[in-house]
Amino acid sequence: MGTPPQPPSFFPTTALDHAAAGLGAGIVTTLCMNPLDLLKVKLQVTTSNAGSSLGKHIWMSLREIQQTQGWRGLYRGLVPNIAGNASSWGLYFLFYNMLKKRASGGDITKPLSAPEYLICSAQASAVTAVMTNPLWLVRVRMFTTSAGSPTAYRGLWHGLRTIVQKEGPLGLFRGTSLALFGVSNGAIQFVVYEKMKTWGFERKKRQYERAGKPYDRDVDKLSNFSYTVMSITSKLAALAVTYPYQVVRSRIQNDAQSVLFPTIPATIKRTWAIEGPRGFFRGLGTNLVRVLPGTCITFVVYENLAWLLRTHARERADRAKRLEDVEDGTSS
Repeated sequence: MGTPPQPPSFFPTTALDHAAAGLGAGIVTTLCMNPLDLLKVKLQVTTSNAGSSLGKHIWMSLREIQQTQGWRGLYRGLVPNIAGNASSWGLYFLFYNMLKKRASGGDITKPLSAPEYLICSAQASAVTAVMTNPLWLVRVRMFTTSAGSPTAYRGLWHGLRTIVQKEGPLGLFRGTSLALFGVSNGAIQFVVYEKMKTWGFERKKRQYERAGKPYDRDVDKLSNFSYTVMSITSKLAALAVTYPYQVVRSRIQNDAQSVLFPTIPATIKRTWAIEGPRGFFRGLGTNLVRVLPGTCITFVVYENLAWLLRTHARERADRAKRLEDVEDGTSS
């Protein structure tokens, strides 16, 4: 039995459609959430008790940054943050949908099992993590230094060039092993998200059938509220398991703390000895405030862009078919 007809794509492949949707979602999310990204990383790398009280007063902390560094201070590191987020989401969805298509035997409409979603997500996350690590490295170092500091990076390219000059090309991949550990975060999130989305579409299809309405899965979508609930639930499930690695990664990548945290084992040992278990959850409150709205924005924008591209592709295919039918009728 052959593969059933597949929905048309706006770009040459559906994977590129999803990559474009992910790219757009990453840009929009970063523009909205950069100040909280900045504060989260600052809290993750601090080792003083002041960091704990700081986390309880997010608004005051952001206000302090604005008063001391101006509005531009809240958007320091914006370019590498956009580059990191946009490229991460774009590349992730590109690889993820390519892998899902391969796992489904070429049928992109076929739901996969939870283990299959897990494997596809983990593979896509791993490749994306390695490719984008230099961008995240520059972001962390820009977030943790003020613009007036003599050692501060002036921008993305200056940061990349400085790292290569001082640490060699391998310096760009500092913290990559922890980024690969973070693959589990995305894998867990997407297993939960995909299963919830499948359930949502099946529920909507049953509602259409009961109402006697025609239902086309290829051009339909769920409500933004549904995507919001699904994204929050899936992210909370993933974050509950994997947050400590983010703290360790930020401390490893922070150049100013390289003496205190030279290696992963040393970072884990020192954090545990000085701060105890709570040390591995520094910045969690800020992260939740940032990541939950950020996740909602990302997935709502992504799903709507993907639907828009899919709809335009379907309309274009329908126009082409009508034109072909007219030409066939004329020639006959």
